[in-house]
Amino acid sequence: MVDRRSDDPLSTINRSPSTTLWGMKLYTKTGDGGTTGLYGADRVSKANIRVEAYGTVDELNSAIGLARAHGPSPEMDADLEYLQNALFDVGADLATRSGTTYERKLSRMDEQDVTFLEAMIDRYQESAPPFTGFVHPGGTPVAASLHVARTVARRAEREVIRLLHEEDANAHVQVYLNRLSDLLFVMARAANQAAGIGEHAWLVKGRR
Repeated sequence: MVDRRSDDPLSTINRSPSTTLWGMKLYTKTGDGGTTGLYGADRVSKANIRVEAYGTVDELNSAIGLARAHGPSPEMDADLEYLQNALFDVGADLATRSGTTYERKLSRMDEQDVTFLEAMIDRYQESAPPFTGFVHPGGTPVAASLHVARTVARRAEREVIRLLHEEDANAHVQVYLNRLSDLLFVMARAANQAAGIGEHAWLVKGRR
């Protein structure tokens, strides 16, 4: 995660104990003109593809939080909490351009992060029914929420791919989001399996 120091452009914001988070005002007014600051002081449009990408990662984090609110098993809840922390790392990675001062303070996503997700996928696959084809998203509130989260992960991945086409970014982030979507899918199936909820397979037109 990024370490905020005195050279952080946000460190000069006025402080008020009643309206601060980490000593920073919740409203800064610096974005009222439609721009936002990347780590390293660059200001870009809020419609910038980089902002779209890390904004969608934030949306993904919230979707996982909703799944946790529905009361998954203790093991799954701990894994989802880990993923939420990791997504803050992903967001910081996307918000930091290469070559900036802040890059030295950042631990970028790498192949080890991807491998860790793959091990989690394998673990949850053991608790899920055999995969035979497309299934309807749904089931328990936990599983349905995880299905929503995995589709947000896919959208975040697509936006990172567009970012990679336009400027320099960490390609490991795209792979990480791809694996994360797979993980959330298998977690949803495992949650339904644990609750004794059967899956409904896609019935091709003409067979329904």
